[in-house]
Amino acid sequence: MTSTDAVPTGTPPLTTDSSSETPPAYPMPKAPGCPMDPPPVYRTLRAEQPVSKARLYNGREAWLISRHEDVRKILSDSRASVDALNPGFPWLSEVAKAMNTAEGGVRPLGRMDPPDHTELRRMLAPHFLIKRVRALRPATEELVDGLIDRMLEGPSPADLVPALARPVPSTVVGWLLGVPAEAMARFGETTARLFDEDGSAETAVAARGELFEQLKELVELRRAEPDGNIVSRLVGFADEGRLTETNLLMQIGLLLGAGYDTTVKMITTGVLALLGHPEQAALLAKEPERAAGATEELLRYLTVAEFAPKRVAVEEIEIGGQTIRPGDGIICLISSADRDESVYERPDELDIQRSARDHLAFGSGIHLCVGHSVARMELEVVYGRLFSRIPQLRLAVAPNEIPFSRGLDVQGAKSLPVTW
Repeated sequence: MTSTDAVPTGTPPLTTDSSSETPPAYPMPKAPGCPMDPPPVYRTLRAEQPVSKARLYNGREAWLISRHEDVRKILSDSRASVDALNPGFPWLSEVAKAMNTAEGGVRPLGRMDPPDHTELRRMLAPHFLIKRVRALRPATEELVDGLIDRMLEGPSPADLVPALARPVPSTVVGWLLGVPAEAMARFGETTARLFDEDGSAETAVAARGELFEQLKELVELRRAEPDGNIVSRLVGFADEGRLTETNLLMQIGLLLGAGYDTTVKMITTGVLALLGHPEQAALLAKEPERAAGATEELLRYLTVAEFAPKRVAVEEIEIGGQTIRPGDGIICLISSADRDESVYERPDELDIQRSARDHLAFGSGIHLCVGHSVARMELEVVYGRLFSRIPQLRLAVAPNEIPFSRGLDVQGAKSLPVTW
C-alpha cells in the first residue's frame, strides 16, 4: 500500500555509476510493501544522474529521464518520436512488442508522429471538448450514485473493482464511443486476456485478433445505425477514404483500452491511497467540493501508467548534460517527475489541498492524453460521491493482502475489498 510512513528515507545508492559498463536493469525494484510508490533509487537519479542509461530485458540500453523539467521537455520534443516502428524503440517485453507490431505499419494514435497524429487527433477532438464532457457529468453522477446504492444494499465487505471501478469507465466509454453495453462487456473480457501479465506474446496477439473481430461487428453496426458518437464519426472518415479499415479498428481499440483500464486502476489505487491516509479521506468526506483538487493530487501521487511514455530519438538531443543520439531509446519516468523535490514540497506526502495541476500523469505537448478531461470528470465524481456518501469506508483486508498487477503499461490494484 502506498503510505507516507512506508516511504524509505535518505538517498539509496545506485547499483552502478556513470562510468560502469553495465547500466542498472529497468524496471527498477520498488520498496517492499509499496507497490504504487516509485522505486527509491529514482531519488538518487534526480539528484545525481537525471539523464542516465538503463538495461532493458533484451540487453538493449535506453535513456532514463527522471526530473520534471526534463521529462516535460522530452514529451514535447519532436526529435523524440513516439513511433514504435522506428529502430531503437525501447520495448519492455516481447508481449508489448508483439501487441504493437503485429499489424505491420498500422499504429494507434499514441504511437503516431505528425502529420498522421495531427490529422487523426483533429478527427477526435470535437468529442472531447470540455462542454461535451460537462454534459456527461449529470449522467455520470447518477450512474455512480446508483452503483453506490447497489453496493450498500448488498453484502459487506464488497470488492470495489466490480462494484464501482469497472462499471463507471466501461459505461462512460460506451456513451462516448457509441458502444452498446453488451458489446462493452465482451470487449472487457477480451481486453483482460490481451493485457494478461502472465500471458505470452502469442496469446496477446491471439486476443488482439479476437478483439479486432469484435470491433468489426461494432463497425458494421455503426455503418448501419450511425449515432453521431466517436465510432460513427471514425467509420464515416473510413468510408471517405481518410482511414484504412485496419487503421479504423486500431484507433477504436485504442480508445476502448485507454479510456477503460487506466481509469479502473486509478479509481482503485486512488481510493486505496485515501484509505491509507484517513485524515485526507475525512477531509474529502467533509468537503466533497475538494474532489477536483484531490483528483489532481492523486494523479500526481500515483502513476498507474508507469511504463507508457516511451520515445526513440530521431535526431540528436542534448539534455541534462548528456547527448542522446538518433536511434537511442528514451523512457520518461513520470512517477519520478511527479515526485520531484524541485517542483513539489514534501513530494512523497499525499496532500489533497496542494495545487498539483502541473503533474505529468496525462503526458504533455501534442501527445497529451486526448481523453484527459473525461478521466478527470469520472475520477472527481467517484472520489467525491464515494467518500461523502460512505465516510466510514475502510479496507476489509490488510493492505499487504491486496493483489497488484504488474501490467504491460498500466498497474494497480486488481481487487479492493472494502467495508463500512
